[in-house]
Amino acid sequence: MKCVDDFRLRFGRKELVPIIIGGMGVDISTIELALEGARLGGIGTISDAMLPDVSDKIFDTSFTKEKTRLFKHNIDNADKSSVKFDLGSVAESTRLHVGKTMDAKRGDGLIFINCMEKLTMNAARETLQVRLNAALDAGIDGITLSAGLHQNSFKLMEDNKRFREAKLGIIVSSVRALQIFLRKNAKLNRLPDFVVVEGPLAGGHLGFGMDWAEYDLATIIAEIAQYLKAEKLDIPVIAAGGIFTGSDAVGFLENGAAAVQVATRFTVAKECGLPDKAKQEYFKASEVDIEVNTISPTGYPMRMLKNSPAIGSGIRPNCESYGYILDAGGKCAYFDAYTKEVEIHKSIKNISVKSKTCLCTHMRNYNLWTCGHYTYRLKDTTRQLQDGSYMQLSTEHIFRDYQYSTDNKILLPDA
Repeated sequence: MKCVDDFRLRFGRKELVPIIIGGMGVDISTIELALEGARLGGIGTISDAMLPDVSDKIFDTSFTKEKTRLFKHNIDNADKSSVKFDLGSVAESTRLHVGKTMDAKRGDGLIFINCMEKLTMNAARETLQVRLNAALDAGIDGITLSAGLHQNSFKLMEDNKRFREAKLGIIVSSVRALQIFLRKNAKLNRLPDFVVVEGPLAGGHLGFGMDWAEYDLATIIAEIAQYLKAEKLDIPVIAAGGIFTGSDAVGFLENGAAAVQVATRFTVAKECGLPDKAKQEYFKASEVDIEVNTISPTGYPMRMLKNSPAIGSGIRPNCESYGYILDAGGKCAYFDAYTKEVEIHKSIKNISVKSKTCLCTHMRNYNLWTCGHYTYRLKDTTRQLQDGSYMQLSTEHIFRDYQYSTDNKILLPDA
């Protein structure tokens, strides 16, 4: 019986273990987590979500403090259109984070960065261009374009000297999304180096509506593979979403996927950036403790634990400090929902906002516990300790289990 190690992901002459550790923001995919993926011969992914604030935490910079100081006068103003990011700070934080990661890389694997289009930052095109090019300039091996159709993202990078050198790919959840991307970028004569096909069981934001349960990953991959074959396009397809065991991965690899992208099992790795308390919540979760809801201000459905502190929270928006989801007019769905509730409940000090959540603040504070569908199975991957808590696993243990396991078995850690 085959295992994942019997296959290889090929980029030209480069051969890799066909395992990509997916990018989880905000700094849940830590530098350490991504470095382990590369050291072990696969691909590790860092996230570029809220990098100015992440940089402040890791490298003792003061990008968020300076932004807060600059716009402090606007906190009580309902008009957030003036709250802008300093593009130099965005570029510097990206170069710092990526540069430190690449300097520390060891092994034969690669490091990618996950870049969300939905981080509009009150200047979507300008900030996206800076983020993408700063990552390339800092030496990132590849960029995974996520959370959006990215119709213009290749165009934003075409003048970069590494545009045709770095591995560039996109996450899609349908043939139509891939067709739109390829059609929009046809004039650049630059195909994506890979396509991640993310199914409805993935964690965090989903590329589906609330009818997500009507879709399945295998069918979508088959449709995309058929389309690529008909168009005579040789682009590696990466399967993602709900791949919980090595045997799950082999099933996709045997049916034509070039690799798998996995994340849920790494949320409880020692190198993962989630606080230990949150990791234990993931371990304890049962299937009924997981939901897909519409509280994200991005407009995408999002899967998370029902007991996430962010759900129903009426925290004051921190647009002056963060503001990563502000659109070009300075609007955010959470800010609108919060303002409406304040107006209705003027006499109540601590209001509750149920329709949306402050994605920036709660992701930054690890209070939004996004997760994959099979999070309830995490307890079966480790051992329960005498105090009732669950043993955290190393990234290497989880990676090797994916790489070598067979018969749908999961290797438990030593007692």
